[in-house]
Amino acid sequence: MGRSLDHRAEARCDVNITGFTSNGIQAVQKIRPKGIEMVNRLFFMFLLSMASVIGASAQQATNDKPAVRAEVLVVGVYHMANPGRDVFNMQADDVLAPKRQAEITELIEVLKKFQPTKIAIEADPYGRRRQEYADYLAGKHTLSRNENDQIGYRLAKELGHKAIYPVDADGEFPWPRVVNYAKASGRSKELEAIMAEVGGMVKAQGEYLASHTVLETLLYMNADAKVAEDVGFYYREAHLGEPGDWAGPDLVSDWFRRNMRIYSNVVKLVDSPNERVLVIYGAGHLGWLRNNFASDPSFRLRKLSEFVK
Repeated sequence: MGRSLDHRAEARCDVNITGFTSNGIQAVQKIRPKGIEMVNRLFFMFLLSMASVIGASAQQATNDKPAVRAEVLVVGVYHMANPGRDVFNMQADDVLAPKRQAEITELIEVLKKFQPTKIAIEADPYGRRRQEYADYLAGKHTLSRNENDQIGYRLAKELGHKAIYPVDADGEFPWPRVVNYAKASGRSKELEAIMAEVGGMVKAQGEYLASHTVLETLLYMNADAKVAEDVGFYYREAHLGEPGDWAGPDLVSDWFRRNMRIYSNVVKLVDSPNERVLVIYGAGHLGWLRNNFASDPSFRLRKLSEFVK
């Protein structure tokens, strides 16, 4: 009886181990054919398990590695030629004066650190700007006071770019409708208070420029707090409306739509994840364009302050 049980146990045993030799090597007395098959099977399963662990680890490492994304640097600027097209317009001194020209050079050296592959400007995509830049490269165009010339053209030429990229989009800005609504609803003082604050902000920017360099002024205008303040004025204007006459909300919606179209035009310039696009635009667009690119997972948004060290 005991022998029979021992026999069955022996038949099921994979390896019959007698112990260890004096030098520490495990001594195996018997390995039966079924035992060899089972050992091979267990070893194969062990290899599969290890391969699975290694593969999962490699996949996790790949997933943890940040994806390469196109970069966009939006720089909000003041209108250097004083075109007077906004509700409030900052008064700037002559950018062609030797002092300001030296400051433009300083700004361009900072922007070079971003290493832009393309430069987008606030201009009509179907207008004269592309040809004008080509003329500038050929020595047939003299730079004007406009920021597209002073920053965009100069930087693009120094970087060896063959083209400039106008990305503006036209849009409605129904300001008279907001004014009329405020009058009709007895809320003119509310609107006047908002606009007085806007006027004060624009005036402060002009005063800041008078005692600071161009670069310092742009850093001031591109600071997060300033950008948030500017966007906040639009949202406060959106309070001026009601069902049936959404004067303020419609104005903000139209402004948002224009900036979304500008964003779309910039997106179309990106040919690879290695693209780095510099966008030069009036500061009133800055918060809206920043938000568009920051919300798009395809892009890494950069800021001017990152390159001033």
